[in-house]
Amino acid sequence: MNIYQQIEAEIQAASHIVITAHKSADGDSIGSSLGLLYFIEKLGKSAVICHPDKAPDFLYWMDTSSILLMEETPEKVTNAFEEADLIFCLDYNATNRVGPEMQVLLEQATCKKIMIDHHLNPEEFPFLTVSETTVCSTSQLIVELIEQSGHGDLLDEKIGTPLYLGILTDTGSFRFNSVQPRTHEILAKILAAGVEHHLIHEKLNDNNTESRLRLQGYAMSEKLEILYDYNVAIISLSKEELAKYNYKKGDTDSLANLILSIKGMKAAIVFTERDGIMKISFRSKGTENPVNVLATEHFNGGGHANASGGMSELTVTKTLNKLKDLIPKYFPKN
Repeated sequence: MNIYQQIEAEIQAASHIVITAHKSADGDSIGSSLGLLYFIEKLGKSAVICHPDKAPDFLYWMDTSSILLMEETPEKVTNAFEEADLIFCLDYNATNRVGPEMQVLLEQATCKKIMIDHHLNPEEFPFLTVSETTVCSTSQLIVELIEQSGHGDLLDEKIGTPLYLGILTDTGSFRFNSVQPRTHEILAKILAAGVEHHLIHEKLNDNNTESRLRLQGYAMSEKLEILYDYNVAIISLSKEELAKYNYKKGDTDSLANLILSIKGMKAAIVFTERDGIMKISFRSKGTENPVNVLATEHFNGGGHANASGGMSELTVTKTLNKLKDLIPKYFPKN
């Protein structure tokens, strides 16, 4: 029995299944959660999704009504954890990734926990762990669960649509080096199941608000700094600047990839002042320019070699200066 068959057996044996994902939801955490939920329902079982907080508005073209949010309905989430006899931990590798409130519930839960994830250095708290750090997304691993547990015939448009979304967003529209031949094999299976991929691209990309575009235009024209000696680009945005353009969660998500597209850039760093801290997004190109080490060693973060996150409790100016001081230590001079 392979591990995916073991997971399917645990699903069949469970009565109260909870699906969790990390704080600050993205396309992969939303996609893998919904894809797993619909698969479980196809098996004739039921489950509830519990996330720490809302996803960005541009992901809400999907039906997210089945997702309970800790920040909005803590009583319902608490009850779900107390009743759970099986908890899925999707797209995160450590209990603190679900935020402090849900972390308490997760760690206090005595039921079996199953991790399905693709990030480095997973903690050892789960009963079963699928940790495939070379795979592009957790959504791809959910397809593997469906296929390798012997239920590939259950993959349909409803299950496949959120999983395609997860793979699409976590690969930067299939541009990152984490995309493997197997990724395209799985995409072919999803399309064969009836998923209309062109509609997903349209709903994901053709939904800008005026304020979002104006914020991005301001960031590019007024806040972009390029360290040409190292081919590293940085954008910093204060809480006042975000408020001026009616910032909503997700409005700056594409900025790092946008400035990384500048000819010759090795890395891009974007940080924004939110909730009293600087939230930092690191992106880079190539195996010779990893950013996860910088994020881990200096900004209480981490992630993939070319896509990581971090945070700073310093001011905007001090965080910017700290980054500029560190860049020469992590990126070779041209």
